[in-house]
Amino acid sequence: MRQNKHIYYLLLYVPFVLSSMAQSSAHASYLIAWLGSFFIFVICYKGVIKKLPSDLPIIEQLLRPIFFLQIVFAGYMSCSSIFYYLNTLGYEYITYVGNRNLLASNIYESIANCQRFYVLGHGALLHGILIAMNYPQQKKYFLYLTSMSNLLLGISFFCLPLSYLTGKVGALNQFSVQLGSLSFVAGTIALAFAIRERKRLNLWTSGTLFVLNMLAALSSGFKEPVIITTLLLGVFLLPIYGRKIIPLFGAILIGLFFVLPTFIGNFRQMVAKGTDVSTARDKSIDNIINNDNLIEDLQNDNWAFLVGRLSEIDMFIRYTNSTPYFIPYYKTELIENSIKMIIPRFFWPGKPDVEQLVMTRVYNAGVVNRGSIVSAKPAYIVDCYLSYGKIGILIGLFLYGFVSQKISQISEIWFGGYLLGTAIMFSGLFQIFWRGNSFEFLISSIFWSFVTMIILQALLKARGILVKK
Repeated sequence: MRQNKHIYYLLLYVPFVLSSMAQSSAHASYLIAWLGSFFIFVICYKGVIKKLPSDLPIIEQLLRPIFFLQIVFAGYMSCSSIFYYLNTLGYEYITYVGNRNLLASNIYESIANCQRFYVLGHGALLHGILIAMNYPQQKKYFLYLTSMSNLLLGISFFCLPLSYLTGKVGALNQFSVQLGSLSFVAGTIALAFAIRERKRLNLWTSGTLFVLNMLAALSSGFKEPVIITTLLLGVFLLPIYGRKIIPLFGAILIGLFFVLPTFIGNFRQMVAKGTDVSTARDKSIDNIINNDNLIEDLQNDNWAFLVGRLSEIDMFIRYTNSTPYFIPYYKTELIENSIKMIIPRFFWPGKPDVEQLVMTRVYNAGVVNRGSIVSAKPAYIVDCYLSYGKIGILIGLFLYGFVSQKISQISEIWFGGYLLGTAIMFSGLFQIFWRGNSFEFLISSIFWSFVTMIILQALLKARGILVKK
């Protein structure tokens, strides 16, 4: 059967090969590589290499890695560089304004080189997901409950104080982030199920929790929590209201992308000056509402965000310009450090500060100055490159896709299917897969998230919510 022939996986690497053949023309090579990611998306969702899971309707399985993880991770990694590229050509949006900064003579070759790495990584990521993907999964447990919104609210309210308490205990603080994310995801999805079940008390409770989560997201100083909160709600309202809500949530997301850079910029400036978080949040909202030059400011801030922060290709260029020419490949050093970082500080009092350990290679590559107060941790694909170049990207991104898919499937086996397995446990505990991170943070997070998932399964079994078939 054609679907099982491994030779079709070579299609995933055609964009990398073609863009490499065209590297004598930097612009052509870049565009082939950039468009190549869309080619990879198309052959994936057309089922050219392997059929998409058919055990559930598509709109009821969007949080599986083949959909949400690939679109967010690969889209952010591979597709966002177009804004940086247009900026170097002298464009702001679709208007030519000329180059305001001095560009390196080989800037377009560097952009094309990094984009080739991106499309190679995207192909390897999907390769890993597809190789591991096997549906339907045999369920070893089923859920024994009368209301999903009750369960989700229970999980949210159970994990929220635990997240706070474990963050205060040195021996347990590695569980804090995972439990907080799980509470956040469960609470958001509880709202969708409260609407579906038409339970008024649950609706008010989950709605209040959603508002509090959104306020906390706005007070975090980061854009991602706000966008993820909205995305998750939209994903779970989709099966209830159908595709008619797509234009509404699409417009909301576009609005958030347009407004958040200005809001976050104002918020961070106020906090840096000593303003308390709540006041800074409220004043930032007021500044946007009452700004007479709102459209112009939003356009300027949003373009700066699209060029400099949405895309990380500028930092990737700096790494590729320094390694291996001035700094040799790290080979297994980063992986070895990452495994060591799994050990809790409680058992290793002399454990190095992870942030400082990661930033060492950032400083060595000249990405930021040592005196700078910003954090510029390498993206996952950068650490793959710094380890072994193209081979590191190929192996590292393949494993990324393979492991994420396997964990998603294990969660469905352990928690009675997609809903509690992938949608809640995987999305809540392994949210780091959506954006990635440097090796040290990623591997430690995955390890302790898996431990947390084992503990939560034991608790749900003990409560009689998970019953073995």
